[in-house]
Amino acid sequence: MSITDRAKLGIGFAFQQPVKFKGLSVKDLIELSSGNKLKLSEACNYLSDVGLCAKDYLNREISSSLSGGELKRIEIAMLAAKKSALTVFDEPEAGIDLWSFNSLIGIFEKMHHEIENSSIVIISHQEKILNIADEIVLLSNGEIEKIGSKEEVLPLLLNSTNKPCKVMLDKTNI
Repeated sequence: MSITDRAKLGIGFAFQQPVKFKGLSVKDLIELSSGNKLKLSEACNYLSDVGLCAKDYLNREISSSLSGGELKRIEIAMLAAKKSALTVFDEPEAGIDLWSFNSLIGIFEKMHHEIENSSIVIISHQEKILNIADEIVLLSNGEIEKIGSKEEVLPLLLNSTNKPCKVMLDKTNI
C-alpha cells in the first residue's frame, strides 16, 4: 500500500529522525495531520502538550533552523492531532531532553485514553517507557524472543547481560 493509503486507513508513524517539510508552517502541518481547519486554541494545545510555546512556533516554517528535539516534538504534536487508529513511534525519545522525556510518557497516555479503539506501538530502549506498556514484545536479532506483560518481560531485560534489544510496546484497548 502507498503511504497515502496507509494514512487513510488511520495509521500514523513517527520516525526516529523526523522528516522535514520545508515550506510549511508548524500550524499547517498540524492542520494537515488533523484533517481539519483548527481553531488557534486547538493548535496551541497540541504544541503545549509537547512542551512548545505556540506563540513561538505556530507560524514558524519547518526548516533547518529547528533543532532535532523541536522537530521531534512537532512530529508528536502532529500525530496527536491525527488521532490515528494505529500510531507507531520509532524511538520517540531520540533527540528529546530529559525534562521533555518525562512529559512524553504523559502524551502517550493521553493519546491512548482520548482515542477510542486505538493502538500505540512504541519502539524503544527506555525502561520508563516500558513501564506504561500493556504488552511488551522483545526482539533480539530480528526474532521475537518473548511476548508478555511488563511483569513477565521487564525482569528478563533488567537481568540480561546481552546487548540491548529493541523493544516494542503495544498499548491497546481493542
